[in-house]
Amino acid sequence: MRKLSLLLFILLLILPALSGCAAAPTPHSISFMISGSKAEYEAYQTLADSFQSANPDYTVELRYMPDDADYLRRLAADFAAGAPADVMLLNYRRIAAFADRAALEAVGPRLARSQVLKAGDFYPPALGAFRYQGELWCVPQNVSSLVIYYNKALFDAAGVPYPTNDWTWADFVAAARALTVDKNGDSVTDQYGVGIDPILYRLAPFIWQAGGELVDDPANPTRLSLDSPAARLAFQWFVDLQVREKVVPDAAAEAAQESESRFLSGALGMYFNSRRAVPTMRTIKNFDWDVAPLPRGSQSASILHSDGYCMAGKSKDKEAAWKFIEYANSVTGQEIVARSGRTVPSLRMVAESASFLDPTQKPAHSQVWLDAVPTLRTVPVMSNWPAIEDTVSKEIERAFYGQASVAEAAAAASELTQPLFQKAAP
Repeated sequence: MRKLSLLLFILLLILPALSGCAAAPTPHSISFMISGSKAEYEAYQTLADSFQSANPDYTVELRYMPDDADYLRRLAADFAAGAPADVMLLNYRRIAAFADRAALEAVGPRLARSQVLKAGDFYPPALGAFRYQGELWCVPQNVSSLVIYYNKALFDAAGVPYPTNDWTWADFVAAARALTVDKNGDSVTDQYGVGIDPILYRLAPFIWQAGGELVDDPANPTRLSLDSPAARLAFQWFVDLQVREKVVPDAAAEAAQESESRFLSGALGMYFNSRRAVPTMRTIKNFDWDVAPLPRGSQSASILHSDGYCMAGKSKDKEAAWKFIEYANSVTGQEIVARSGRTVPSLRMVAESASFLDPTQKPAHSQVWLDAVPTLRTVPVMSNWPAIEDTVSKEIERAFYGQASVAEAAAAASELTQPLFQKAAP
């Protein structure tokens, strides 16, 4: 009896220790690949640190490439080598090419089962942009649009009223003229009214505003539609900003100093960009600035800028990768990145909160991005679209800098892209 009692006593002593060993958590390691500015890197590092703090048995390796082009090349090389990051950020325009090569894991089924995220909590334009061939491929972090950053001091000096929510193309051009100045009478422009990249992604919303389309069928495109009367009208108006109005730097002036740098230095009245520019703009100390919506054509339209958290098809720990994506797109995760100024949160709850609409942080009118959500449109999601967009942008640039007429550029763009459309056809 005493032996049995002793045995029971020993078991009572060692069982808790054995139980503790059995319950030890399994460590998980996740790699997360990003690109962007130093401020963006710091925001995503904070996100990774917060996730690890909330989940001590998980570690996140942040793979960072400052330059977007280098990022895409590295991403393609990693996929080709069979060693991609578990999670990466991708713009919705680029998901089709990766999905077609089975490089990504569709996340729709996981979102449907999630106890953290609900599809209905996201702005529909953002979530819809990442659907391709009936699958949801990534969870969007951002529902940004193209806006105009403007230098309030230059507007004040020129006696030009600040942009309003209902300003028109004519209002915009009038302001740009007043803000374009030769300060010393040497026939050289010292201050320009507008800075805008001559690319399709900048031209597109104006084509839509004029009632035109980029392609013949946005759902199943087979050719460009830049030759339609409405598209040509918007294209000509866009080109005239530089060729006729001279309110935009010409090719030589842009090469000497890029428009973003010109805006930061105080020598540019208005600058087109998405929310991504905010962390950089917050470094401005010598003048006040704000944001305004795009000027309105015959109808309202803007263009979606959105990146999503995507999962590699060859991730070795997909459950861990999804856990990180869930956290990144939870209220806590989106608030962290939103505070950096980088994103317009895709979660309504965060976008409409002080984490985004913070009155103590510039810009003063971040509501501009939320007001634009109902007008957001997207370019086609297809594997060849990035190549099509690059080809068209080169022709837009030729017209923008006076090297071709709008008619010539539109015709050349259609001819050069037709083989790409045919290649993409089922």
